[in-house]
Amino acid sequence: MEHGEEAVLILRAAGACIAIDARQPVPTVLHWGQDIGEVDRATAAALRLTAVPALLNNAPDTPRTFTVWPTERDGWSGTPAQSGNVGGTATTPRPQLQDSRIDIDPAGGGSIVLRMLDDISELISEVRYTLDPWGVLTVDMSIERISTRAVVSEHEHYVLDGLRTLMPLPERAQDILDFTGKWCRERSPQRTRRGDGTHSRRARRGKPGHDSPYLMAVGTDGFSFGSGEVWAVHLAWSGDSEYLVETLPEGSGAFSGALGAGELLRSAEVTLAYEDTYRAPTAVFVWSGSGLDGIAQRLHQRLRARPMHPASARPLVLNTWEAVYFDHDPARLSQLVDLAVDVGVERIVLDDGWFLGRRDATKGLGDWFVDDDVWPDGLTPFVDEVHRRGMQFGLWFEPEMINLDSELAVRHPDWILGPHQGLGPSWRDQYVLDISRPDVFDFLLDRISTLVSEHGLDFLKWDHNRDLLEPVGRRPGGDRPLVHDQTLAFYRLLDTLRERHPALEIESCSAGGGRVDLGVLQRTDRIWASDCNDPVERARLERWTRVLLPPELIGSHLGASRSHTTSRVTDLSFRLAIALTAHAGIEMDLATTTEDERSVLTAWSRLYRELRPLIHSGTVFNADLADDAVMLTGIVAPDGARALFTWVRLATSPAGQSGRVRFPGLDPAGRYRVRIRDEVGHASRHEVADPEWLASAAGDGVVIPGAVLATTGVPMPTLNPQQALLLDLERVS
Repeated sequence: MEHGEEAVLILRAAGACIAIDARQPVPTVLHWGQDIGEVDRATAAALRLTAVPALLNNAPDTPRTFTVWPTERDGWSGTPAQSGNVGGTATTPRPQLQDSRIDIDPAGGGSIVLRMLDDISELISEVRYTLDPWGVLTVDMSIERISTRAVVSEHEHYVLDGLRTLMPLPERAQDILDFTGKWCRERSPQRTRRGDGTHSRRARRGKPGHDSPYLMAVGTDGFSFGSGEVWAVHLAWSGDSEYLVETLPEGSGAFSGALGAGELLRSAEVTLAYEDTYRAPTAVFVWSGSGLDGIAQRLHQRLRARPMHPASARPLVLNTWEAVYFDHDPARLSQLVDLAVDVGVERIVLDDGWFLGRRDATKGLGDWFVDDDVWPDGLTPFVDEVHRRGMQFGLWFEPEMINLDSELAVRHPDWILGPHQGLGPSWRDQYVLDISRPDVFDFLLDRISTLVSEHGLDFLKWDHNRDLLEPVGRRPGGDRPLVHDQTLAFYRLLDTLRERHPALEIESCSAGGGRVDLGVLQRTDRIWASDCNDPVERARLERWTRVLLPPELIGSHLGASRSHTTSRVTDLSFRLAIALTAHAGIEMDLATTTEDERSVLTAWSRLYRELRPLIHSGTVFNADLADDAVMLTGIVAPDGARALFTWVRLATSPAGQSGRVRFPGLDPAGRYRVRIRDEVGHASRHEVADPEWLASAAGDGVVIPGAVLATTGVPMPTLNPQQALLLDLERVS
């Protein structure tokens, strides 16, 4: 293939492909989706030829195109890639290709860089497409302000209103899936049919939020976990964002619609003087020919290949929050440590309540000093005890927030994010620190880093419990919107801490799952999926969290029998089964458990240590079932030698039996020994006896051909509501 003005640039990897016509004035995407194989000159010419749509009635006199930088100049009347102005002018961007470059990765994929000049806006525009070896496509856009005139004014700033990545969608992609939610019910799926107009989701909370769109997927009719073509996008960004699916009656060039995402900018939030550059958050696009599980598998492979992906075994955690809340009695906590050691805990995390004046949720944020009234000998003896017992130690922080009665707020009221005219309403009795200010940044970095060094902290639970309302900084000349700067400062804070303390692990928590995105996960080691430890809610929300994240990055804890957040009462066996298949932990007062219960917990912790190499490296599969009251989730080892399946019933069903249920991800040509793992306890049944094959799986197990398990399926037991069964499969031939 030639690479020049007439080149068709192709990237291929793992069955996915992108093809770009890199000709002036603006390149176009010829294809994104299933790999089309090797492209010769004839195929390239055919791709170009078929990229030109019909010339419609009552339309521009040249065929409309949908470029890599869609604008009205090309006849695109939908959401533009770029919007902005210079003092109310220069509102019609006209980028013109200056240079194109392709670099092929021998492992698969590679990158395409397109550089354009826009004389109207006086911008150098760049878009970089990177297809990784797992078929995940990332798109990075940037604009740099330059001078193209002999005489310029230093006051002529370009005000950027938006910079979005838009990718074309084929006509067959008609079903839309995205997510909503609330505190303790994050990542609730919602589906709709694509129609004319814009399906737009905007997160304007200063973070992704509990109702984050999270992942916007568009697929063929009825696409599911295991079937259908799917095109999806995720914005790797922890601030405000927008996602959209857009369809115009005239289409998008040769395609029928568009899928896109970008940072949602507030008015005048980003202004570019000459030589200033804005880099848009990375948009992550994924295509799958095998449903949502195919999307997840590509993303999981990408995440697991990162140099900073957790390499050590994910330790069993005990977090103190639901055990003691704010009651930080050193003697009581020492007893908790003793019990934790007995059941096999490997990491203790001291949650909220350890710092100055923090006796409840209304006070103390900002004063990151150990409270001598609670810890008269300091934290050192307790931390040393935890380390001496062979466990890691972690500490809870909420660095971006402040209470007005804190010593910090009294000394530095100007450090609080909010307008000069007065602060708006508090949220959980707290406000937000303007961490984009160098003095605030330096204060937080010093306090956290000092505590990490003094106590040899292994882990930080980093919380962020409120939305950002009126997020403006008080600056000379007036208030400035700062979500963009605040997000970048948050990233710098995490990056600097990790540079200073390379062994330190950090968890992203935001009132639970309010900041779950691939931007924060470039800097943290796991996410807290939700503040809800109710296993019924957890089973649902973790299922959808796993579409983006592999199990080892998802914190999942055992709570008390009566849920702290829902008051639902569940059996210990069910709670243990649900918490097992992630980065497992405990969030309850072990002193309230019986000796028999602690014996079960000890067996569960052993089971977790046995199975975590599988759980934290395997491929996730979800069975497509007609009955929403039941779930079958599998984790299959990379070599296919072992698998763990969890059969869950959440509620009763009209049908008395499930019928034959297929186990996805297994090799039909193999044979598998199936064993029931009942270390967590016996799952209660709503039947007289199990199906005959399953009754044989007790003890040493039963050998079943893969063709039966994966293709014809097997009848499953009818469990009572809120029960789960663990099935351990080992390939024997």
